[in-house]
Amino acid sequence: MSPLLQVRNLETRFVTADGVVRAVNGISYDIHPGETVGIVGESGSGKSVGVLSILRLIPSPPGEISGGEIRFENRDLLKCDRATLRHIRGNKISLIFQDPMTSLNPVLTVGKQITESIKLHLGLTQTEAEKRAIALLEKVGISDAKRRLSSYPHQFSGGMRQRVMIAMGLACDPQLLIADEPTTALDVTVQAQVVDLIKELRKEIGMAVIWITHDLALMAGLSDRILVMYAGQIVEEAPVSQLYNTPRHPYTIGLLESLPRPDRDLGETLPAIEGIPPDLTDYPKGCPFAPRCRYAIDRCFEEDPDLEVVGTGHKVACWVKPEIDKNQIL
Repeated sequence: MSPLLQVRNLETRFVTADGVVRAVNGISYDIHPGETVGIVGESGSGKSVGVLSILRLIPSPPGEISGGEIRFENRDLLKCDRATLRHIRGNKISLIFQDPMTSLNPVLTVGKQITESIKLHLGLTQTEAEKRAIALLEKVGISDAKRRLSSYPHQFSGGMRQRVMIAMGLACDPQLLIADEPTTALDVTVQAQVVDLIKELRKEIGMAVIWITHDLALMAGLSDRILVMYAGQIVEEAPVSQLYNTPRHPYTIGLLESLPRPDRDLGETLPAIEGIPPDLTDYPKGCPFAPRCRYAIDRCFEEDPDLEVVGTGHKVACWVKPEIDKNQIL
C-alpha cells in the first residue's frame, strides 16, 4: 500500500535573539491510509513543530522550514501555492489543537465555526452545512446539538470544547487527522472518552491519525506504530508491540521505566532520566542523548547515529542498541 503522507529529511528552525533553534532535525517517516501513528517525546522534542510543518503553519518569522520534502497525494506540500494549501487544510488534512479554549474563536458561535469549513470545502448551502454540523455534534456526543450551534465556546466545558474541535476536524471527512496532545488539559475520565471517540471515528471514516503526546502509556491501546522523538530527531520507530516488548533506544527504555506500575511499592520513587535536554541553539556533537545515557560509549559523543533497521518495521538511532527484558521496565 502506498503511503498517504511521506516526510523526508524535514528541518525546521527558529531564529531568536539567543541564536538559531534547531527544532526539527532531518526527520523522515511515512503515514499509511487508515493507520494511527503516535509521536511521543518530552516537551521541546519537536513533536508539535514537526506536524505543524506538514501544513506550513510555522509562524514566519521567526520560524522557517529550512529543508526536506513533505509529499501528500504526489504533491510536495512545501512547494504548493497558498490556494492549494487552503484546499488541503481542514479538508484532506485536519488538525485538532491541544487547548480548544485558545483554538476556538471566542466571539463566534460554535455553529459558525463548524459550518465555515463545510461551506468552503464541500460547497454546501448554509442550511445543508448546519444539518451536517448538527450531525457532527451528535456524532461526537454533544446532546441537543441543534440548540448548541448557537452557543459560544465559553458555554461549553473543557471536554465538550474538545469534542467541538473533533467535530470541526471531521467536518469534511479528512484522509488524515492530526491530534496535537488533544487530551492534555482534560481529566482522566474525559480523556478516556475522547480517546475512545477518536478510535471509533477512525474506524467509521477510515482516516489515518497522527497522535502527538508526551504520554507513552496512552499510545499502548491507541497506535499501530510509535515514533519516539528527542531533541528534534526520531530516535526510535516501531510497531507498538515491538516498542513496548523490545525497546532498543536508551531514551525509550528510560521513558518506559518511568511509567507507573501497579506492582511498585507504595511510596516508591519512580525512576527518572537524569540530566536535561540539550540547548537546541547550541546543538551537541554526536548523539544528543549521550550526556544523559547510561549506555553511552565514546563514539556516542563523536558521531550522531542514523536510524537503522533492527527488526520488521523497527528502526533505532543508537550505536549501542541495548537489549532489555521487558519485565525489567514494565
